[in-house]
Amino acid sequence: MVLGACAAWSLITATAHEGRPEGMLLAVLAVAAGYAAGRIFGAILPLAAPCVAALAGVALTVAVPHLSAGPEIVGPLGHAGATAAVLTLSAGAACCAAWATPVTALRLALRLLAVAIAVTAAALGSTTAVVTCAAVLLSSVAAGRMHRGVGLAGLALATALVTGLTWAAAGRALPGGLAATLEDAFTPYRMHLWHDALHLARQDAALGVGPGRFGELSSTVGESLSSDGKPHSALLQQAAEQGFVGVALLAAAFCWVLLALWHTSRTTPVALTAGAALTALAAIATVGNALSFTPVSVGAGLLAGLATARPLTEEAGAREARVREGTCP
Repeated sequence: MVLGACAAWSLITATAHEGRPEGMLLAVLAVAAGYAAGRIFGAILPLAAPCVAALAGVALTVAVPHLSAGPEIVGPLGHAGATAAVLTLSAGAACCAAWATPVTALRLALRLLAVAIAVTAAALGSTTAVVTCAAVLLSSVAAGRMHRGVGLAGLALATALVTGLTWAAAGRALPGGLAATLEDAFTPYRMHLWHDALHLARQDAALGVGPGRFGELSSTVGESLSSDGKPHSALLQQAAEQGFVGVALLAAAFCWVLLALWHTSRTTPVALTAGAALTALAAIATVGNALSFTPVSVGAGLLAGLATARPLTEEAGAREARVREGTCP
């Protein structure tokens, strides 16, 4: 229902302002396809599927460094954001696989795979990926001793803090020292893009300016020769192009993932590890254009599906138990 609402709203806002909803529709389709695949393969192969997903993510990053055709973005978290996102999801899948096996040696090997992914990120020069992969690995280790509700609440709070900080930076509402630090980290050009996006969002708070139209209306994009026409923030792009309803739907999609992880039959460490990886992805997408790359959207849905799948072995064991108790024919 949430993904359907996202698709429907993009069509509504596109009709109102002659926008181009293809990008949003493709992202929704990618997430849905990844989620469905994750649920299927996670049920059939609860250990092998996340292992293959982790290795596939690394292979994709190494083989196709930019993950998509388009202008090279010099500032941080352009194409580098997509690389960091895929490697972070790969590390999350490896850590989920580690918690899916009771064999201590195999669990250690899979955690070493997550470490190797972080090393690969360092070799590719992605500092962001090194930090996020390390954060996912540490969160996964800590998840073994954490309550599921507390862990998911902490992830939601972390996402809210990153979101609020980005919004405040776009509105130039941060103290001078913090604003200067962010400007040094993300470049003044990125700050101008964010400010333009928030300005457009305020012009039409209900519907936005229409999907795909930020590049046409942003003065910063118009003055640049190498811009990709995006504000490099999923949050601010939604606000500018689809209004605050679009922002609410984006938040609802993330809350849906956390709710699915809360109700999953998988163990708490698996749920919290996947949640940590998806939270890291949300942070990357909030300050970059990672979600503009289809492999990232597919990977996010795939990891969520793997972490919420109900393994067929568990269902078979539950059925056998009911048969022994005489409650199942």
